[in-house]
Amino acid sequence: MSWWHRRSIRTRLAVVASAVMALLCTVVAVFIVVMVRQAAVDYRTEQLFANAVILGAQMRQRVPNPIEGGPEQAIQVFDPAGTMVSATPDMVGKPPMTNLRPDPDAYATTTSCDGGVFPHRCMIVLAYPFHREDSVWQLDIAVPDIPWYVGPKLIVPLAAGSALLVAATAAGGYRIVGKTLQPVGAISGNLAQITASDLRHRVPVPKYRDELRELAETANRTLERAQSAVEQQLRFASDASHDLRSPLTAIRTRIEEALIDPYQADWPETADALLDSVERMQALIGDLLQVARLDAGVTGRHEPIDLAELVTGELERRPAKAGLRLRLTPGVVVDGSRIELARLLNNLLDNAERHAASAVTVTLTLEAGVAVLEVCDDGEGIAPEQREAVFQRFTRLEASRARDPGGTGLGLPIARQLAQAHGGTLTVEDSPRGARFVLRLPARATPRPGPS
Repeated sequence: MSWWHRRSIRTRLAVVASAVMALLCTVVAVFIVVMVRQAAVDYRTEQLFANAVILGAQMRQRVPNPIEGGPEQAIQVFDPAGTMVSATPDMVGKPPMTNLRPDPDAYATTTSCDGGVFPHRCMIVLAYPFHREDSVWQLDIAVPDIPWYVGPKLIVPLAAGSALLVAATAAGGYRIVGKTLQPVGAISGNLAQITASDLRHRVPVPKYRDELRELAETANRTLERAQSAVEQQLRFASDASHDLRSPLTAIRTRIEEALIDPYQADWPETADALLDSVERMQALIGDLLQVARLDAGVTGRHEPIDLAELVTGELERRPAKAGLRLRLTPGVVVDGSRIELARLLNNLLDNAERHAASAVTVTLTLEAGVAVLEVCDDGEGIAPEQREAVFQRFTRLEASRARDPGGTGLGLPIARQLAQAHGGTLTVEDSPRGARFVLRLPARATPRPGPS
């Protein structure tokens, strides 16, 4: 892993801020140096022209040989034929410092870095024509060019200021990012304290409404869902263990009673009792597996299913325990798993037959593109405040325990989960008598007219 990836976010952001500031300082410094250097070059050229004017005025009377120039100033004088007639001592015997030949009433400038004339340096050269005895002579004058950094008085303060700005940006960025990410440390610390057995901790929520606050609130909502799911699983395991313990205890008791006096025991009766307990365990285990599959989101393959045909087929396979009244609209088709919808229907029918006094009514209609299947009984009904409780796992009302002590309390919760897995709902609604369970599923076809 590289050094960059081993650093903390705080350090990396500080480095990035410093790099950005260094780039900005470099751009600004380069701009300042370029502008100041250009201004210095313009000023030096103006001075050079002023000196050339003064020298040209003097040479109209007499051209000295050699010429005494200023410090670091090189001068050459040429007659109309282009012959050098005078120069400063350092330029005697050297070739012309420039080939510029401006108009008689103008002047020209250039920068020369010729190694033969000006070894190891660059010069600003000005060619100035001047009139002498009805002829035009030329004065070439040169001074050292301005270096790229202009001078120490400019480059040193710029470099020092840039370094100070970068350092201040790095320190400020490191501090600001540290303050900004401080809630992240608190959130990480609280999350580290959370274990599978203790989900009560919550992360602190920053006071400012920003992305970190949204992160903390989202984390707390996730923890609440996780705690709720874990608590539900613990209750589920506890209830399942309790319900599995009852038939196992009954089996153990029967076997122990028979073994006390095996010769006097009624083994056929014992076998029937054991078979009842085993069937109850099988039913409970089957329901638990179904619940686990639904919780995991595992569903069967969906296909078009005619609900009227499904209801008719399932009723033909079931032994009649109560009088049945059917009001089925044909052609109501939904998308779903045949096995799962059959189980949903059988769970509703089992519940209705368990509580019916004399009859169970099954009604299928289509309402605004929704298939509505109602299963009603004429029993004692369900109180409004208990209509949601019946869909909780292992919840069994007193009437249900009295009528079927061997029930698992999972039939109706499984039925609702199957309805939800098919994009529908299952509710208990008002009825003149008994309980009325209403299943609503999205339909995919228009029914043929006429009830069956």
